[in-house]
Parts: sequence; C-alpha cells; structure tokens
Amino acid sequence: MIQIDSTARISELADIEDSVRGSRIIVGAGSTIDSFVKIKPAGGVGDVCIGNNVAINSGCVFYTGHGILIGDNVAIAANCTFAPANHAYHDRSRLIREQGFLPSRGGIVVEDDVWIGANCVFLDGAILRKGCVIGAGSVVRGEIPAYTVWAGQPPRQLGTRT
Repeated sequence: MIQIDSTARISELADIEDSVRGSRIIVGAGSTIDSFVKIKPAGGVGDVCIGNNVAINSGCVFYTGHGILIGDNVAIAANCTFAPANHAYHDRSRLIREQGFLPSRGGIVVEDDVWIGANCVFLDGAILRKGCVIGAGSVVRGEIPAYTVWAGQPPRQLGTRT
C-alpha cells in the first residue's frame, strides 16, 4: 500500500514500487522526493514511513527490509542508500542468494531534524537521534546520539542552537 499526502511532491522520475507482501510506504505532508529516488519492497515486510517536510534528493535508494522510519524535517542529500536487511550467508552448501535474510536488528530509525550528507549508507539497526548531522560518505550501522556530527569516526557534540 502506497499512501502519499496530497501536499507531498513526488518527481515523475521517482520510482516507488508497491509491495506484494503488504509493506506500507507512507509519505508525509510537505515532503519532497526528487527524481531517480527508488523505494523498493525487498528483504522483508517492514514499512517505509517518511515524516512531514522531509527532503529526499536524487539517486537515493530505500529497501523496505525490516522497516525504515524517518521523522519530520529531515534533509537527505543525493545518492544515499537505506538497507535495513542483511543476507544470510553462513550455509556454504547453498548460494547466498538462496539463503534468505538474517533476523532484524530493528530496521532503520531517523529521528526529527536530521541532516544527511551525500553518498551515505545506512544498515539494519542504524538509529539517528534528533538533530544529528551525518557527514557525506558515512556508513552507519549503530546508534548516533542526539545533536552530534558523525563522519565515520567518533561523534562530536554540536554547539548550542538558537
């Protein structure tokens, strides 16, 4: 089921696939999805819920996997990948593509007021707390505390906002 708020703007060149397994794809009020964004139900039955006033720039890919929750007022730069699923690979007697997926690590959660730089990758279990800034090219697979900058190294606290 695809549910897009009437005030959201979706490029005609975006590709949002409907799920055959019941995953929901929800886009909130005032959100913008640019050209060449792909939302694909794959790797599980999780939902993709995009909050209000979210900007998703071109070339981003979202797999439903174990679910993606994006809060309000989030800015996502170009060419980011959200992959909340992991292939099973331990059985050497079978091809990896035939082994299915590993259990969920909680999907991906992006809280409100987060800024994500270009070319980032988010893996199952990534949690971006409120006000994070994720530097371009980062790979995130765990929790990033609120109001910190992450650039693939230990996070640093942001200054006071006014």
